[in-house]
Amino acid sequence: MLLVLLSLLTAIHATVVPLVDSSGHSHSQAPAGTVPQGRNITINGVLTYVTLPKRFDPTTAVVLLTDVFGLPSPDNLADQWAAEGFATYAPDYLNGDALPTGGNVTTWAVNHGEAQTTPPLLAVIKELKSRGVKQLAVTGYCFGGLYTVRLVQNNTVAVGTTAHPSSLNVPMDFEVVKAQSHVPIEINNAELDTGFTPAVALETDAVLGNGQYPPGYFRRQFDGVGHGFAVRANASDPVQVAAKQGAFDTSLAFIKKHLK
Repeated sequence: MLLVLLSLLTAIHATVVPLVDSSGHSHSQAPAGTVPQGRNITINGVLTYVTLPKRFDPTTAVVLLTDVFGLPSPDNLADQWAAEGFATYAPDYLNGDALPTGGNVTTWAVNHGEAQTTPPLLAVIKELKSRGVKQLAVTGYCFGGLYTVRLVQNNTVAVGTTAHPSSLNVPMDFEVVKAQSHVPIEINNAELDTGFTPAVALETDAVLGNGQYPPGYFRRQFDGVGHGFAVRANASDPVQVAAKQGAFDTSLAFIKKHLK
């Protein structure tokens, strides 16, 4: 009943954050000689990129939810998370059908709704928990941002972070977080994003900011960069490089703060 009421109250001014087309993402090449530190294995029937540090707490893990371009490239964030001491898992929740560079995201999205992408994601999370992982942090980028929010809404994880999320209904999705979740959430957004725009970010703040969400909420905007900045950066552009690293550092600090 509560969610129905929230839906009625927010429908008149809801913003649906669109998926950003391939041409609207930041794109970059992996540095020469870069090789993956992890490997692809199957977890509960789902292909998953797994990267493990030499020493880690087996009861804690990071689940990385990729953008529409799928499992990590050789220059990838999963290895960066592992370098910070976290067992890191990036499930192929796109079911082997990532968007190719230059692909039409509108056509692609038809076969990649929540009904298709949620089951493999939950299958991996279920298996990790059965293996003794007690605290899961989720970090989702672009397309993965929606699923970060879903996992936060349902109290499936211990903490969630996202960068330039898409496919959200704002403010409705964050009203649901506020109404039923006890999971801290952090958002990195871009000044030049055409999806999760600064205006949408402020709508989100209006729901969760200024102490309105006791579990914990933080948002940081990065100026001079656009959609996809937290995943890829042009190595010759110091603004992009700093923003990508800054988003990672912000999410890392938030996750470390809120994991018990």
